[in-house]
Amino acid sequence: MHPTYADVKAASDRISGHIRPVILTPAETTDGIQLRLALEHLQYAGSFKARGAANFLLAHRERGTLPRVGVTIASGGNAGVACAWAAQMVDSAATVFLPNSAPAVKLARLRTLGAQVLRGGDSYADAAIECERYAATTGALRSHAYDDPYIAAGAGTLLEEIVTQMPDLDTVVVAVGGGGLFTGVATAAAHHGIRVVAVEPENCRAFNAGLAAGHPVDVPIDSVAADSLGARRTSEMALSAAQSADTVSVLVTDAQIIAARQSLWDNRRLAVEHSAGTALAALHSGIYTPEPGERIAVVICGANTDPTDLVTP
Repeated sequence: MHPTYADVKAASDRISGHIRPVILTPAETTDGIQLRLALEHLQYAGSFKARGAANFLLAHRERGTLPRVGVTIASGGNAGVACAWAAQMVDSAATVFLPNSAPAVKLARLRTLGAQVLRGGDSYADAAIECERYAATTGALRSHAYDDPYIAAGAGTLLEEIVTQMPDLDTVVVAVGGGGLFTGVATAAAHHGIRVVAVEPENCRAFNAGLAAGHPVDVPIDSVAADSLGARRTSEMALSAAQSADTVSVLVTDAQIIAARQSLWDNRRLAVEHSAGTALAALHSGIYTPEPGERIAVVICGANTDPTDLVTP
């Protein structure tokens, strides 16, 4: 089962004062559409995942289930960075397993945060297997990049903050990888009666494929955004949350993702990850067409990127 709205509210109370409140900024609109960008890439550790990591570790500390050896996680990069940041916050240690494909910028960020970084094969799934072995051997607390109620509930606090600033919100647009952000946001959105548009790369579509099948299925991973959105399969929690919320699942191409990411640089000087461009690509490409007067927030979710491929006009 996915977390409840009460879990999201408890996470909001737990992490208050530990994370940065999200900033909403207006974007260009037509047909009376009110579009806001939720600048969550400004969050501690460079992504929304700081929310879930903080909630996870603070909750385990409260329960007395945070071992002296610390926490371990497998990650494409951002979840590991957030876990290492949160471990520092609670005076613990973090061991992060990365696939060989993880970007150098995320590896460097992890080392700056004092994490022990170990390689775990060619994919996130391979890294997850190595992480499980490490946890079983050492007794470290096993965290998860997305498939954990504390992680998802923490992510859902983002929508609570958006609604506080934009109480008439109709729709929130989020990029989806394994489904942690989607699960938390959809749980809160169902409570508020808000639609969730879940956006994935065409060749990185674990959530979309799981919805179609009615259960999690393995999918091939081949996208420019795979370092953040490259889960081989979505979680049962995400599919359960999708049933309780007004959910729209859409797919975008890598070319559309690259164009949206570049537009954030050209028009706002925001250097963000391809995953952050993925949500915006649904609107820029017309894959998701808002109704006249629709009030929309697009989550700009990650900043751990190498900006050298952004072209300055």
